Amino acid sequence: MAMRSWRLGSLISPLTKTPSATQQCVRLFHRTPAPSAPSSSVPPPTPFVPDVQTFLSLIGRNMTKFADKFPTWEKLFTLQSRELKQLGIEPTRQRRYLLRKREKFRKGDHGPGGDLENVIDGAAQLRVVEVPVGQEDAKQGDGRPGTLASSATLSPGMGRVIVNLPPDATEYTHDPETPIKRFAHFKIQSGALLKGPHLRPLKGTNGSAAILQACEGMWEDKQGRKILGGERRRDEVMAKKRIEEKKKSA
Repeated sequence: MAMRSWRLGSLISPLTKTPSATQQCVRLFHRTPAPSAPSSSVPPPTPFVPDVQTFLSLIGRNMTKFADKFPTWEKLFTLQSRELKQLGIEPTRQRRYLLRKREKFRKGDHGPGGDLENVIDGAAQLRVVEVPVGQEDAKQGDGRPGTLASSATLSPGMGRVIVNLPPDATEYTHDPETPIKRFAHFKIQSGALLKGPHLRPLKGTNGSAAILQACEGMWEDKQGRKILGGERRRDEVMAKKRIEEKKKSA
């Protein structure tokens, strides 16, 4: 009987053996992912986003009420979630939204206008102009060539591109030595028609030039979507919008 008890004990003991401290550490090391260090780089302001107030206004969701919490541009991009909570930025979804938009700006993922250079008081002009075909062979906007072949409305050997001008400029002087920059969120449609969000067409340009003005919520991540009605009602609303756009650009 004693021999049988000894055999049972020898079989059970390996199953009930307490793991050593080394085994526990190894197990925890494999189960717990190492936390990633937050990015501490501070992106420089841009002509379209020169200060804290403008950035908070562009991202919307009433974030401008927290502008006094960030005395400097560096503070806006270096404070972490716990520090933002101590400053009184509530609720939690507001902090998460600010951190997400801040990280996108740090990576260069700007909203409309963030990459513009000729900006005065938050306003900039975008214009479709003709340049020599050999000057720019890149692609713009929707992936179509930035320089188009000659047509009935395009001079031979010329192509159309989008340029950024001061808001009060009336003409564009081409400089062959200056490379033509591509601008995100904007494209050329139907020959010389400028398309993009938040554009205000200039009268007398037939839609080839427009003003982009920084405004509240321009870069906001919208929640939900606007319903224009049923199928027939939606077509009517969109047709009226197209007519209004043509009147503004005429």
